[in-house]
Amino acid sequence: MEIGLGDIEGRAVRNSEQPRRVPAQMEDLIYTVRGRQVMLDSDLAALYEVETRVFNQAVSRNVKRFPEEFRFQLTREEFDNLRSQSVISSEWGGRRSLPYAFTEQGVAMLSGVLRSDAAISISIQIMNAFVRMRHFIVGNAGLLQRMDAIEVRQAEYQRLADEKFALVLERLEAKGTQESSQAIFFDGQIYDAFEFLARLVRTAREEIVLVDSYVDLDTLNVLSKKGEGVRARIYTTKRGCRLSKADVNKFNQQYPALELDLTSAFHDRFLLLDSVCGYHIGASIKDAGKKCFGVTPIEDHEIIRSLLRRLRH
Repeated sequence: MEIGLGDIEGRAVRNSEQPRRVPAQMEDLIYTVRGRQVMLDSDLAALYEVETRVFNQAVSRNVKRFPEEFRFQLTREEFDNLRSQSVISSEWGGRRSLPYAFTEQGVAMLSGVLRSDAAISISIQIMNAFVRMRHFIVGNAGLLQRMDAIEVRQAEYQRLADEKFALVLERLEAKGTQESSQAIFFDGQIYDAFEFLARLVRTAREEIVLVDSYVDLDTLNVLSKKGEGVRARIYTTKRGCRLSKADVNKFNQQYPALELDLTSAFHDRFLLLDSVCGYHIGASIKDAGKKCFGVTPIEDHEIIRSLLRRLRH
């Protein structure tokens, strides 16, 4: 069925719905949805000077002419995304149904549905706008790709910045908790020492490095309190290591991933977290609380980096 705009009795735009002002450049009404250039039903209705409801009724009576590749209805997410970018006027936000998007083929088909000299003239203007938009995209493909790449990098930088900021806040919170907790433990405070060290281990988000000349299953008990996915590495001496490969394998079956390295370059004990936080520990973790010992934060980040360089080379 073909319907002329002049044949729609009483359905031209008058008082119930005022048409949106047509922009100086019709390209401003062409959006990108699902990777395709489209125009919305409300904008097309305004151009053809009919109500959106009447416009969609005319299309519905000829629905066989508008397959999915010619016309599709926006999802709520797509519609909200366009609105968030301020490309859809707020005056259309109260409509009851989601808008329909018309591709270039769909707009071309409209000229066979809405027949009038005015409709034909508008259709030609719209098609020319699509052509100009297509030429612009082709002519500026390199620039648009670089802009997309910049947006991707900015998003990645923002993500990393957010993660680092969150890590700083966590460290500040952990530091505040640490300062309110006991950092010196006397003989017999075995559980208090264990709980304190386990709390430090839980603050790690990526990596735990423990330098301890004497390690056994009690050491693994503390490291088992780490978060899921956090890597752990122990540097110990051959003489003081009471852990077998079977012990490490069993630990990794439940709390991956732990690695064990031997070194004789250190006398003191250190706990290094995420390469940014460090502690000097006065006793082996396995003996924590059996005798008086202290845990001291390392405030100088260069010292932490120096310790890590020495361990990794």
